[in-house]
Amino acid sequence: MATSDGAVIVQTDGTILLDVHHEKYEQARTHLARFAELEKSPDHFHTYRVTALSLWNAASAGITAKEIVDQLSLISRYDIPNTILRFIEDMIGRYGLLELRQHTQGLVLYAHDPLLLKEVSSQKSIAPLLLGEISDREIIVPLLSRGTIKVALTKLGYPVKDLAGYASGEPLALSLIATLPNGDPFSLRDYQEQAAHAFYQNGEPIGGAGVLTLPCGAGKTIIGIKAIDHVQMSTLILTSSITAARQWIREILEKTTLHEDDVAEYSGDQKTTAPITVATYQILSYRKKGSDEFPHLALLATRNWGLIIYDEVHLLPAPVFRITAEIQARRRLGLTATLIREDGREDEVFSLIGPKKYDAPWRVLEAQGWIATAVCNEVRVFLDEEERREYAVATQRDKARIAAEARQKEDVILSIIAQHPGELILIIGQYLDQLTRIAKRLQVPLITGSTKQKDRDELYAAFRQNRISTLVVSKVANFSIDLPDASVAIQVSGTFGSRQEEAQRLGRIMRPKGNGQRAYFYSVVTQDTKDQEFALSRQRFLTEQGYEYQIVDASMLCESEVSV
Repeated sequence: MATSDGAVIVQTDGTILLDVHHEKYEQARTHLARFAELEKSPDHFHTYRVTALSLWNAASAGITAKEIVDQLSLISRYDIPNTILRFIEDMIGRYGLLELRQHTQGLVLYAHDPLLLKEVSSQKSIAPLLLGEISDREIIVPLLSRGTIKVALTKLGYPVKDLAGYASGEPLALSLIATLPNGDPFSLRDYQEQAAHAFYQNGEPIGGAGVLTLPCGAGKTIIGIKAIDHVQMSTLILTSSITAARQWIREILEKTTLHEDDVAEYSGDQKTTAPITVATYQILSYRKKGSDEFPHLALLATRNWGLIIYDEVHLLPAPVFRITAEIQARRRLGLTATLIREDGREDEVFSLIGPKKYDAPWRVLEAQGWIATAVCNEVRVFLDEEERREYAVATQRDKARIAAEARQKEDVILSIIAQHPGELILIIGQYLDQLTRIAKRLQVPLITGSTKQKDRDELYAAFRQNRISTLVVSKVANFSIDLPDASVAIQVSGTFGSRQEEAQRLGRIMRPKGNGQRAYFYSVVTQDTKDQEFALSRQRFLTEQGYEYQIVDASMLCESEVSV
């Protein structure tokens, strides 16, 4: 029976309204995050939705339908509609009805219910992926169809539990060190150990494939290294950039017993392999203009990899999806701060990399001191008269650009910087003309996609060493840039309504500061325009994590008006 004063209202269409002013808002939000997805986050009621995928991820983490219903009943203002109760029970119950297993005759699709096997095997998307029946519960599946059939079954509404195990990769002996080169002690934090264990599962078939979600700055690279330590096999690591690849290499050499000959970079700059090889998504996705061939995808078959790590797995490009479907016998670990894909292919990540195995809430790690306490502000500016006239007659795409590049944003940046003397500041944006103007006005360096890697590395190093206090960066700095002392990020424009980009940009300043200093995230938004609409969409993921944006009018921007 629901409580009359509950914080949520469950509706028959699967949406759940959460009252943000309710005294139990935080408790209810924590419950919902385990099995529902945030869709909207306006001022008074946030809208969540229970989906098949959100429930399957919950089921893979061991959460039962009874637990979900019990939790919902505790926080619901009214009785839960019967249609939603049935949907929860049905979707949770579907996970694991079908299994992939090893058999003396090869890989088989096993069904606990023979009628279900008969039903799915007759579907047009499934039948071509099957060979002969072994029994009324088992059908042989070609080895190379292991990934394809998992995707097809998920889209059909019956996610398969893959218990077929993994190939034994090339052995690699390593261990984590206890003392860093500078003499500091080194050990994993409790949540890092838990995350690595949740992936590996003591080497059981139920482990070895899945996604771990943790905030930026929480040490996902360390968790990846611990996964390699668990597996003790050759490993291919795929990253979002050369900068990220080199960070992985530095961390591996600094924190394990491996030597330089054991670790290699495979990128546009150098193409070598070793027992640990770190490559970029860009190089794997490269093909000559007019060609259908991806020459570097062969890297995935050059060694007997025991583990493949997908860093920033939400960025996985289509060609890597395709080849991942063919290497399901390899252990696969996805790492990300947010499992949001702007192309909506979360179900393929679920099927091909694995379900979400561990999720560390940002606010929990913040409370424990593992990531910096963050203050988020949305600073609103206005178009001037000339810009308003241009905006009024522009196309939808041009409206987005005009609003994002509002001239008043440049003055606001100066006001924000003045409130943070002596701090390391990142100014992040989407439009290069805008960023060029800002960098010139502030007389500070600008890093874009055309900046040579050598120059990027030198500027990042100067920033880390406090020889440069302010950097203007394009979206190349969204991911995996290690700038631990950066404490202020000012976002002047972004990729439309990208939730994952917003999370990644906040993540640039989330590493804990030695002096306990807070992190400050400013999103400068043009009011009553497309820019404001996109900002609301962008903030959804961080709202789900418990962050609130203080709305500040640019005309009143002063120390008393902004949370500092």
